[in-house]
Amino acid sequence: MSTEVDEVDAGLPPRATRREWLGLAVLALPTLLIAMDLTVLHLALPTLTADLRPGNTELLWIVDVYGFLIAGFLIPMGAIGDRIGRRRLLMIGAVAFGVASVLSAFAANPTMLIAARALLGIAGATLMPSTLSLIRVMFQDPKQQGAAIGAWTGFFGLGTVIGPLVGGTFLELFWWGAVFLIGVPVMALLVVLGPILLPEYRDRSVARPDLLSAVLSVVGMLALIYGVKQIAEDGLGLESGVPIVAGLVLAALFVHRQGRLTQPLVDLKLFRDSLFGTALGMLVLATLLSAGLQFLVMQYLQLVRGLEPVQAGLWSLPITLGVMVGAMGGPALAGRVKLSNLLAGGLVVSALGMLMLSRVSGPSDLFLAVGGTAVIGLGLGPMISLGTGLIVGAAPPERAGAASALASVGPELGSALGVALIGSVGFAVYRSDLADRLPEGLSAQDADAAKDTLGAAVDTARGLPTELADRLLAVARDSFVQGMQTTAIVGAVLAVLLAAGAAVLLRNARMPGPPPAADADGTDQADQANQGEKPLEKLEKVES
Repeated sequence: MSTEVDEVDAGLPPRATRREWLGLAVLALPTLLIAMDLTVLHLALPTLTADLRPGNTELLWIVDVYGFLIAGFLIPMGAIGDRIGRRRLLMIGAVAFGVASVLSAFAANPTMLIAARALLGIAGATLMPSTLSLIRVMFQDPKQQGAAIGAWTGFFGLGTVIGPLVGGTFLELFWWGAVFLIGVPVMALLVVLGPILLPEYRDRSVARPDLLSAVLSVVGMLALIYGVKQIAEDGLGLESGVPIVAGLVLAALFVHRQGRLTQPLVDLKLFRDSLFGTALGMLVLATLLSAGLQFLVMQYLQLVRGLEPVQAGLWSLPITLGVMVGAMGGPALAGRVKLSNLLAGGLVVSALGMLMLSRVSGPSDLFLAVGGTAVIGLGLGPMISLGTGLIVGAAPPERAGAASALASVGPELGSALGVALIGSVGFAVYRSDLADRLPEGLSAQDADAAKDTLGAAVDTARGLPTELADRLLAVARDSFVQGMQTTAIVGAVLAVLLAAGAAVLLRNARMPGPPPAADADGTDQADQANQGEKPLEKLEKVES
């Protein structure tokens, strides 16, 4: 009798075959792509800005609408996948992601690019929960499941590392839209191989996700962020006040609706535990600081220092490695250092990195800018890596699925908020400082263009006489650096406050022990919809 039969007879979970491991390789493709996407776009911003000439508000929307919509739709997409079939949702998302990538690549204006990026975000929200959920059911043996999830996580990290290099190479050889076309062959391969190598699973007992809740959360969040960006661009007024009020009203309606639903989109009962809310809030803020400051530094490398895209990609590697070392070092130290001290110490280290960044005064401070951002990532890494386990550990076992869903949304939301809020502060300082220092002889049209973004100022300078162009570039770059310095100081203050909060509010926190096999990944986005985890035998397997 075969080993597999003996295992089944003994009540042990079946072991994965060659087909499952090949399927894992297929599932790694969208994971790699999603990790690359944001970093690649940061590198493309200077050339994109020169071509499409977006205003600073439009530029921020181009970058962060993707992350906002991934965060907003991640949980409902997990529930939709449970109902219609996880492989089916993955295939639908792959096609939509490919189409949105083509639309992004050939966008003729900022509005079209924002719309295409929004579609990319919604499509991306179908990919992540589908990949993890399929891994959960393909690999039922605990050791194999742990290895599979480790490989999946490794591809996510690999995408983060190679994103700048691949993006920089594409930008050297092609136009800015080519960075979006990287995803098209990846999605095509997924559509071809997915039905062959991936099984189909669905759970028809899962309730329909409350789409009204999803709409209230996403629209309310976007309205609030729009209002904040308008304040950064034009100051406090009717155009910024109305969307902020509307966003607050929609947020209140969302919270009220969650309290009335029997199966809410977000389980508000989880927040009765102060440890859960504290850990989730700190995770969001940590990723906010990391993503927002990295967004500004990537523009510094190209627009202030004047590096080519490939060079900027290479210089961004220490930044990425800092995050990775901190993220891997945190769990390694968690058993030796008190958790609250470890997290607080990491936040203090990140504050020191931000102070380094605040000392950058111009193009000559390249090592200081890159080194400071790498230290920021090193300090924030433990909070980012340990945050998920801490959040899930604070939740009751029966709500582990809902807690895992919120823990997975936290970094996505924090990254998008970082670009939106930190970017808005930086651009507000840039506009204010540059308005008082524009050189004489500049037309009103060129002055308005230069005040939009640093990329627009660089593009405007190309059409000016040499002496006037040099003076404009000098003051524009200095104003951008002033904005980066201001955001770094604000970030350092926030990091110190977070460190104090971690030391006090998390003083009794402990990392959870090894989870049961069904929850081995600790970041389960698969069986979300706030249902908790259902036993695997309740899932309906559909033969391929």
